[in-house]
Amino acid sequence: MGNSLAISGGPRLIDREWPRWPQPGDRALKSLEDVLTSGRWTISCAYQGRQSYERQFAEAFAEYCNSPLCVPVATGTAALAIALEACGVGASDEVVVPGLSWVASSSAVLGINAVPVLVDVDPVTYCLDPAAVEAAITDRTRAISVVHAYSAVADLDALLDIAQRYGLPLIEDCAHAHGARYNNWPVGAFGTAGAFSMQGSKLLTCGEGGAVITDDPEIASRAEHLRADGRVLRRDAVDVGEMELMETGRLMGSNACLSEFHAAVLLDQLDLLDQQNSRRGRSAERLSARLAELGLTPQGTSAGTTERAYYRYAVRLPDEVLAIAPADRIARALGAELGFPVMRTHQPLNDNPLNRPSTRRRFAIDREYMARVDPARFDLPVARRIHDSVVSFGHEVLLAPLDAIDDIAEAFAKVLSHVEELAG
Repeated sequence: MGNSLAISGGPRLIDREWPRWPQPGDRALKSLEDVLTSGRWTISCAYQGRQSYERQFAEAFAEYCNSPLCVPVATGTAALAIALEACGVGASDEVVVPGLSWVASSSAVLGINAVPVLVDVDPVTYCLDPAAVEAAITDRTRAISVVHAYSAVADLDALLDIAQRYGLPLIEDCAHAHGARYNNWPVGAFGTAGAFSMQGSKLLTCGEGGAVITDDPEIASRAEHLRADGRVLRRDAVDVGEMELMETGRLMGSNACLSEFHAAVLLDQLDLLDQQNSRRGRSAERLSARLAELGLTPQGTSAGTTERAYYRYAVRLPDEVLAIAPADRIARALGAELGFPVMRTHQPLNDNPLNRPSTRRRFAIDREYMARVDPARFDLPVARRIHDSVVSFGHEVLLAPLDAIDDIAEAFAKVLSHVEELAG
């Protein structure tokens, strides 16, 4: 460890190729070619005499999640907004959301003219703090939206208890948690609805996509209407050349349908998910043991977690190290040694440049509403401490061979032993 840090001009510690993401499986190209020549590139095109890839994926993902109903959608943000609106949330209603999350946790609420109420998170799991949730509930609260963040599962027992006592739907945001389980049951299937993102960085991805799962037929029907301009898939026989989507006039919607190309890729990726998650889990356990020896604290998870899904590997730096150099400099130094990006967590949503409703005239309904959706009115001290002390990297790194995982630990050791170079 005698050499200077790479970021200071010293030699880079690790010189290897790291796994790239996404990684297509064996059936992806054949399925995409099949869609290309099928005459139907989306469910809003005419029926061609066979089940769509969209329906195939909906059935396969519902089964994977132990949920009876799945409605695929175009993006994870659409999944959140549709799940909320399908559960009855609307204009001026309050939705409790975690203050440490991607901006979609807030923007999806704003997108249905509701009010995101930013709530602090648990310092161990980085997920919603149940006590903070209960303290934030008012007579205007209409839903709780929980994110299973990075590699943790939230305390679903406590959150479900709160939701049931107050008569509120619990929406599970599982954008980071494809394949995670709580009490041996898939996440997403505990709340009133589960929302998933299949954006390009996600554990299950098709580039852009999403899904809503639920065991409530009425919520599923509303979600179908909302994602297909007020239309739903017909359940009766359909002739070739006819529209499979039926206009009901029951509920106005928008276009957020998943294309056949995306659905075909998701079927390929779903085949790979469990094996990939298993590899990530083994690597994360090995790395956590090594980093704990260096005095770092890997992200924890709730007591009911029976299987973790590692979307991002996150670890808290020691206080004595942070007293010398800030987390962002340490993250950049780690990235320079390793050859892949190391970053902090999402910036808390009360002080996040992506979460600025005042920059869009569509939210200027009146002064009262603008004041209610101002994120700066919330105090999130735990989220801020996590952002200032935690570094993380993407799940694809955990697919590297186990000897590469040891290299990551060596890079942490080198940076910590030279942290004085990052002071100032």
